[in-house]
Amino acid sequence: MPTLILDKKSVKALLSMSTTIGAVEQAFRDWTDGKGTMPAKSYLSLEKGDFRAMPAALPGAAGVKWVNVHPQNPKLGLPTVMAIIIYSDPETGYPLAIMDGTDVTAFRTGATAALASKYLARPDSHTLGLVGAGRQSYTQITAHAELFKLGTIKAYDLNPAAVEKVIKAFPQLKIVRSSLEDAVSSDIVCTVTPARGPVVKKAMVRPGTHINAIGADAEGKEELEPSVLKGAVVVVDDLRQAAASGEINVPVAQGLYSPGEVYSTLGEVVSGKKPGRKDPNAITIFDSTGVAIEDVAIAKLVYEQAKNETHMTVDLVG
Repeated sequence: MPTLILDKKSVKALLSMSTTIGAVEQAFRDWTDGKGTMPAKSYLSLEKGDFRAMPAALPGAAGVKWVNVHPQNPKLGLPTVMAIIIYSDPETGYPLAIMDGTDVTAFRTGATAALASKYLARPDSHTLGLVGAGRQSYTQITAHAELFKLGTIKAYDLNPAAVEKVIKAFPQLKIVRSSLEDAVSSDIVCTVTPARGPVVKKAMVRPGTHINAIGADAEGKEELEPSVLKGAVVVVDDLRQAAASGEINVPVAQGLYSPGEVYSTLGEVVSGKKPGRKDPNAITIFDSTGVAIEDVAIAKLVYEQAKNETHMTVDLVG
């Protein structure tokens, strides 16, 4: 049995945001219903960045992602985040595919945030605020545009050139340069920065806002003022990861917030075990750390589409 080798170009050609959102939603439902397995994410910290090993299994699928985060890479002409996924047959362990996971990571992160917005944002939300206009902002826009009728997208970044690139990439959408305060005044706010200190202050956040806190995905990273969390409805992808490396990790370490204050996991909301938004004036927050079930779900999607096409293969057990 050959192992498919899927490079970045091949994977990107097989990805679509609508199917990614659907696969991620089902993955959270399966995991919450006890049909999936996911050990905690393992970190390997280095001087200039870190690596993460992320294994998981879902019905009919198993795999592991090896992903890096090196914030200084853009200066070298490299992405901050790069990844490889080994996708295996759960029945035999045979490696069915080795695929580039960089775009899988970007797509599933955008898809999961939009999924959280589906359940936690006000249904009539029509403005999207971006705090950070780096690579992840593109899939946040793409995913939210699938689920919401966006009138205006307000983009803020310390680098004005990054905002201009985003505007040019989506000529069909109304994207405007924005101040930080104006971006945060949107119906849905996505924070996608590498910040290690609060960027979004409590005074900026209006009642009824939904925030997808994406950037804090390692110990010590933080985008929201801790007081934003207090009194908000906080939903996490995985409580273990969130407490150790998500948006709540710094407030938890400082004794300003307790994991017991978290309302629910996204899986509990998606599966109907807990209701999503109940109060139109509530501030809701999704603490996204990125979980391996998302990657395995999308790897399965990519593999099923790719196996009947012509791709490079190797025999790893012959």
